[in-house]
Amino acid sequence: MKGEITIVGGGLAGLVAAITCAEAGAAVTLHEAHASLGGRGRATPPPHVAHEGAHVFYADGPHWTWMKERDLVGKLGWPPLPAALRVGFRDRGRFRRGVPAGLLRLAAGRKRAPVDQDFRTWATARYGERTAEAAANAISVVTFAADTGRLSAAFVQDLLLRVLNPIVAVRWVVGGWQAVLDRMAERARELGVRIELKSRLTELPAGPTIVATELSSARVLLGDDSLRWESGDCVMLDLAVTRDRRDAFVVFDLDEGGFHECYSAQDPTIAPAGESLFQIDMPVRAGERTADTHRRLESFTDLLVPGWRDRTTWQRTGRARGRTGALDLPGFTWRDRPAIERGDDVFLAGDMVAAPGMRGEISMNSALRAAEGAVRALNRSVPAA
Repeated sequence: MKGEITIVGGGLAGLVAAITCAEAGAAVTLHEAHASLGGRGRATPPPHVAHEGAHVFYADGPHWTWMKERDLVGKLGWPPLPAALRVGFRDRGRFRRGVPAGLLRLAAGRKRAPVDQDFRTWATARYGERTAEAAANAISVVTFAADTGRLSAAFVQDLLLRVLNPIVAVRWVVGGWQAVLDRMAERARELGVRIELKSRLTELPAGPTIVATELSSARVLLGDDSLRWESGDCVMLDLAVTRDRRDAFVVFDLDEGGFHECYSAQDPTIAPAGESLFQIDMPVRAGERTADTHRRLESFTDLLVPGWRDRTTWQRTGRARGRTGALDLPGFTWRDRPAIERGDDVFLAGDMVAAPGMRGEISMNSALRAAEGAVRALNRSVPAA
């Protein structure tokens, strides 16, 4: 196969696309504007390995099969049994281990929620106002949105049924997403992908091109103002403290939409011995100052990591605004998001385009479709020998 496919962006989507195109026999050049690959999957260097946002994979979709088939997953980490006793919810200002009855009824419900109605209205009518708000807040871990209730009822219901499923297929990869991305980069290079770092393209090259960047960057590169979609807004606290058995492991916040998880329990390689590494998230309310969101986040942390200020060994804070994955408003589904095929042999990949899944899964699933399209386009452009 002659000709070349160009990929813009070296994050999760770009690396998946590069590997897939190269496996099909195409010559591939990947351009990454930063000095390193990884995009939002990048992690801080040891000894405290913290990611921006998600740290886990779900092993119940084609994205996981794709990684397993290529031996990209690596070793899995599992939390110790005592951690199960520290999983629960913040409910009316208190930590509780049992799942509230209303959430159980909602999770067990079989009636399909409507696409064109907001979740708050639909869930309130069926389960009551308190359960509707608690459920919307509980799933903010996925939406990173302070008002998840305004989103499509079908969209939120799908997330709830998946994340709160008692047999949910969560997988913790030792080394986190960074380890997976490193293996992807190695695989891409083995396949002959040419990787250009610190290479920011300002115009489209000739030939099939996959734009695997944030939607805002794709909008500028393609000059297409329609490349927009709803996303979340939250602040994050990565926190390392000296270990204490009182610290919570995983907590869903039914009061304000926060989320808390310890990532060193199942993967001790990401923190020094004797320390626990957490990420605590809190969505930003409409019109709220960042400082006020941080105060709410710290109050949440006070409940789950007692005395953390005196035990802190390392921390960092950040804010993710408009770059936390696609959110579907009432009347919309993933099929309505910006299309992967843009015409003129240009394709989009990323976590806010027309592909199913959650966040990183959307990136991977869209990258696979974009790669298939780019390879077809390349075959059409190269005359048969």
